Amino acid sequence: MAAVDTSVQPLALTEGALRQLKRIREEQHIPADHGLRVGVKGGGCSGFSYILGFDLPQENDERFTIDGIEVLMQKSHAIYLLGMEIDWAEGLNNRGFTFNNPNATDTCGCGTSFSA
Repeated sequence: MAAVDTSVQPLALTEGALRQLKRIREEQHIPADHGLRVGVKGGGCSGFSYILGFDLPQENDERFTIDGIEVLMQKSHAIYLLGMEIDWAEGLNNRGFTFNNPNATDTCGCGTSFSA
């Protein structure tokens, strides 16, 4: 099953996030058949926490490509992730992926969990 390029992406990856994801893929020798899984799971200090990692495609995944990276997302997670931007922060107190989610009604201090 091939990835589908759509004109409107459900989420965005900044240039910084794309650079880090490509670096991780190369350094950890992640196979080409693995896409970037973006999702949510119950838990975290605000109710949901984000899933971000390379994984094999599953049958119920929505698939799209952003700058050469295949992104995988369960269709049921779209309601929580639509319009989200994933960035890479490199600061004195914070280094890692950040999630700017317009659907979150509340976020925790660490920025990795939210409520909707």
